[in-house]
Amino acid sequence: MTIDFRNTNTIWSSILVETLNHLGLTTAIVCPGSRSTPLTFAFAQHPTIEAIPILDERSAAFFALGIAKRSGTPCALICTSGTAGANFYPAVIEAKESHVPLLIFTADRPPELRNCHAGQTIDQVKLYGNYPNWQAELAVPSQEMGMLCYLRQNIIHAWERSLFPFPGVVHINLPFRDPLSPQTQPDPISSQFNHEAFFAGISTLPLSGVNTPPNPPLSRGGVQYFSPPYQVGYLTQILQEQTGIIIAGVSQSQNPKEYCQAIARLSQFLGFPVLGEALSPIRNHAHLNPYLITTYDLILRNQKLAEKLAPKIVIQIGELPTSKELRTWLEITQPQRLLIDSTPENLDPLHGKTIHLRLSIEEFTNRFISNNLQQPTSFSFKLWGEVESKIRAKINQTMNTIDKLIEPKTAWLLAQNLPEKTPIFIANSMSVRNVEFFWTANNRFISPYFNRGANGIDGTLSTALGIAHRHQSSVMLTGDLALLHDTNGFLISQKFVGHLTIILINNNGGGIFEMLPIAQFDPPFEEYFATPQNINFAQLCATYGVEHELINNWEQLKQLLNPLPKTGIRVLEIRTNRKTDALWLQENLPKFAADLN
Repeated sequence: MTIDFRNTNTIWSSILVETLNHLGLTTAIVCPGSRSTPLTFAFAQHPTIEAIPILDERSAAFFALGIAKRSGTPCALICTSGTAGANFYPAVIEAKESHVPLLIFTADRPPELRNCHAGQTIDQVKLYGNYPNWQAELAVPSQEMGMLCYLRQNIIHAWERSLFPFPGVVHINLPFRDPLSPQTQPDPISSQFNHEAFFAGISTLPLSGVNTPPNPPLSRGGVQYFSPPYQVGYLTQILQEQTGIIIAGVSQSQNPKEYCQAIARLSQFLGFPVLGEALSPIRNHAHLNPYLITTYDLILRNQKLAEKLAPKIVIQIGELPTSKELRTWLEITQPQRLLIDSTPENLDPLHGKTIHLRLSIEEFTNRFISNNLQQPTSFSFKLWGEVESKIRAKINQTMNTIDKLIEPKTAWLLAQNLPEKTPIFIANSMSVRNVEFFWTANNRFISPYFNRGANGIDGTLSTALGIAHRHQSSVMLTGDLALLHDTNGFLISQKFVGHLTIILINNNGGGIFEMLPIAQFDPPFEEYFATPQNINFAQLCATYGVEHELINNWEQLKQLLNPLPKTGIRVLEIRTNRKTDALWLQENLPKFAADLN
């Protein structure tokens, strides 16, 4: 095998695989995912190592265990970051106890994207406790020759430790920076470091003309922290006469009405529009907030509008929304951000000019408004509101004319047709993104639920069943791979009390990968990333005694959504074309705001 010199990651991964080939590796089990793209591509391209793609990490691990048990030589296991590697754990324990050699390679985010709520990131160092014979985290890939020799030596050592002094598990954690796909990367171009701009976010407070509180802010790693009772009053002048926005991010509030009311009060007091994530209650309590913006991802695709709408200050409530467009815009514009969240965690994966206020939005609003006798004079909503109104009208007009079953329309339709107060569990990957794009503002008080802690697809069905158990009739929106990843969750049906309707978008594969650069590299894209499973869901449901109905048109779906049944589990399957859905999004998302100037 020749070394792939297209970029740093391809060099690193192809040397890793070729070293294993020289050591005698014959088989690798590859689980689909994005962060592991460099490893997956290298194994898939190797001419003599058999790379077998398997969707379910738990099944993949035991499959590898059987291969290694039969051959007596190590088998490799590869997975992406987040909870994917945790699903190897049962097989890791078995391999240790029965002395079977396994080489586990977990891809990870680089150190700078850890401990800041970057997506699909958990602590993977020593993930398997004391079960491995040896475990290590390697350095971030480098093209420097000494580092390539370091890589080679560590892989040799990993192989040896999986066999001596007794067979067992070796775990190697591998951080990767972008680009993950094998695109050609030019030589890095050095740019002059702007010292003043880089450290500007640390010294924004105290401001001139503001009385210094008895307890000044602490600064840790460029992030400022404030202690009550000074944290709100001390920020008064920051919000005076500033162009600003409020971002209502990912939130699973236990008191959605109070949460939405607090945001609405703050928004109206400041004159700041509210960019509302679909994974918060705010879009489903629209009457409480006249300044609500739901189409921000589409608005920000218009570069001129994005520049014109750039704020001086952002009040961020909870975690950032899913939208990559929004995150990129914040990175480019670098506004001062007040991050309001009562947890002790770092919720800023952008590493911006952030002041963390460790309190709830309800408490912040009450303190801020009571400490300000004169209402600030900033009114940033007018332009946002005009653009929101026009784009929302375009979306509604477009969706109303679509008769063909496509994935993006599903989220738009659910927002308008579910019964009031329905709990809905939204799966990761494309389901959550289509909800952010197209879930309309409404007054149906729908309760969104999700697993966005590590952003994995594992446990989707089981989590939704837990939400619905002894609760009101509930809904789950999912793709086929997320459902297939947890079909054993159907076994819970014997103990389940209540009802769950599963809206299944069956596009025979991982639709989200169609939106990534790796989609241009086929082979191995279709087999190793999209991973179509070709499952007959009617037969699968029959196996578990679950009701199944194939949706043929939108009117049929609407009739089945309201009212919902009281008991049982039901799958409503919507068959779409994965590539057509991706192409529709790629063509239409930029169009909604394209002609708005």
